[in-house]
Amino acid sequence: MSHTFVVIMAGGIGSRFWPKSRTQKPKQFLDILNTGKTLIQLTYERFSAICPKENFYIVTSDEYVSLIKEQLPDIQDYQILQEPARRNTAPCIAYACDKIYAKDPEANVVISPADHLILQEDKFLRAIRKCLAFTAKQNVLVTLGMKPTKPSTGYGYIQYLDEETEEGFFRVKTFAEKPSLELAKTFIQSGDFLWNSGMFIWKAKTIIDAMRKHLPEVIDAFKDGTDYYNTPNEQKFIDRAYSEVTNISIDYGVMEKAVNVYTMPAEFGWSDIGTWDSLYEVYDKDYLGNAVSGKNVKIYNASNNMIMVPDGKMVVLQGLENYCVVDTGDVLLICQRSQEQEIKKITVDLKVSDLDQYL
Repeated sequence: MSHTFVVIMAGGIGSRFWPKSRTQKPKQFLDILNTGKTLIQLTYERFSAICPKENFYIVTSDEYVSLIKEQLPDIQDYQILQEPARRNTAPCIAYACDKIYAKDPEANVVISPADHLILQEDKFLRAIRKCLAFTAKQNVLVTLGMKPTKPSTGYGYIQYLDEETEEGFFRVKTFAEKPSLELAKTFIQSGDFLWNSGMFIWKAKTIIDAMRKHLPEVIDAFKDGTDYYNTPNEQKFIDRAYSEVTNISIDYGVMEKAVNVYTMPAEFGWSDIGTWDSLYEVYDKDYLGNAVSGKNVKIYNASNNMIMVPDGKMVVLQGLENYCVVDTGDVLLICQRSQEQEIKKITVDLKVSDLDQYL
């Protein structure tokens, strides 16, 4: 465990989860599941069985540092990596893994978003440990693939070769972006596609070498980092590095190009809680299929709806089917669950319309 590190990516704003997820307090800092703990707290606790607390690093935006300190009091300042700008996943992974490698050249690293739901944590931890054992002995890049339960259009997909190279691991053939419904059905029928979970396992050296080959314009921005990490000048160095790096995802920049990419098909009750529909899937429901958060909700002749309203507000729902109804006090969202991918476009429109106070 001493060479195992966990990097939690916590800088996103969760725009597809608007209006509950807002710029000032995105979904990773919300108790969206009504468990008494926020998503990032659940993620941190889950991984605490994998590595010591001093081997955690949280990558986040400057504006969320106070939330990290409030919700994860065990995390020290040096473990909070502050991004001065959002540049997608490749730069934040480059920063974290380069800093970890400078500390421990033998480091074996798990990269995870802060806001996923894992229902079967024992199975999840067994899968992570198996991946760490695989990456510790070989220079491979592992991406966890989830066995799909339906033809979802909200996830990216991983296609893998059917030849098992080691028990449980398969070489990745290709990555596919979020598909249309018809294409998603084709993926499911083929039997060799997985949902892309966005969780990665690799040695720090392996991903740095891969970036030198496939994404040098990103990793080169951090080449002098050893002189600055864990010093008073680290943030100034990072600010300069981020002014140079490309805005690109690790999938586009490295995973789709590298030849040493493997996946392990897994099942442990996973959801990225990326949309209202994905929250609906995991929420308790009444006998009509309504998922309800709110103490004073009356429902008449309505079914299969996702409803989240303040406890102090009386809400009466009649005649709706397959809708999302979300009330945050200053924003009321009513939309068809099948059209929820349009929510991100709505937030863009609000930005263009100078309605930032609602974002």
